[in-house]
Amino acid sequence: MNLQVIGAGFGRTGTLSLKLALEQLGYGPCYHMMELFKHHRDHTQYWDAAQNDEPVDWDHLYEDYQSTVDWPSCNQWQTLSEIYLESKIIINLRDPESWYTSVINTIYESSTRPLGTPDEATIEFRKWIHRIIWDGVFRGRFEDKQFAITIYERHVENVLKNAPSDRLLTFDGEQTWEPLCEFLGCTVPVQPFPRSNSTEEFKAR
Repeated sequence: MNLQVIGAGFGRTGTLSLKLALEQLGYGPCYHMMELFKHHRDHTQYWDAAQNDEPVDWDHLYEDYQSTVDWPSCNQWQTLSEIYLESKIIINLRDPESWYTSVINTIYESSTRPLGTPDEATIEFRKWIHRIIWDGVFRGRFEDKQFAITIYERHVENVLKNAPSDRLLTFDGEQTWEPLCEFLGCTVPVQPFPRSNSTEEFKAR
C-alpha cells in the first residue's frame, strides 16, 4: 500500500483533526505520532536512521497506511514526496505565536517534564521524542521562543517553496471539508469536520 497523502505540517497545527478527516475520506489508516506511540514503538529505529540520513525501508514502515501527518513524518516530507510521486502533500498552517503556546503547553511539557511514574518503555519513548524533535528539529533550543518560531516559519517556507504546486494544499484550522475534498477529489461528507486534540483535551489524556 503506497502513501497517497503526506502531511508536511508540524505537530499542533491541526494534524490530529486532519488524520481523522483523511480516515473518514478513505485515506486511512493515517500514520500519526499517536499511532507510533500506541502501536509502533519499534519504528523509532527507522526514524533514527532517517534522521542520520541512512537508508529506510519506507514501504515497510508505512505498510498498512495510506496517509501520514504530524511528527516524525513531517520531518521527512520531501523525501517521501520524491518516493511516492503520486502522493498529495498537505501543509497545515497556524499562527506561529498560537502554535508555540500550544506546543510548549502540551507536547513539550509531556515529553520533557516529570509526569507521575511512567514505565520504562514510556521513559525511553520520551527520550526518543526529545532526540528526534526537541534536539533534532529545534536543536535543543525550543524554550527560546523566537528561535522555535523561526524554525517553524522556515519549515513552512521550505514546503511552500519546494513542494510541487499541483500536489500541494495549504490548510489552516479554520478551513473545513470543502478545500480538502476538492483537492483530493472526494465527495464532501455530511458529518461535521472533525475537531480534536485541543490543549484541554491533550492535558485531560
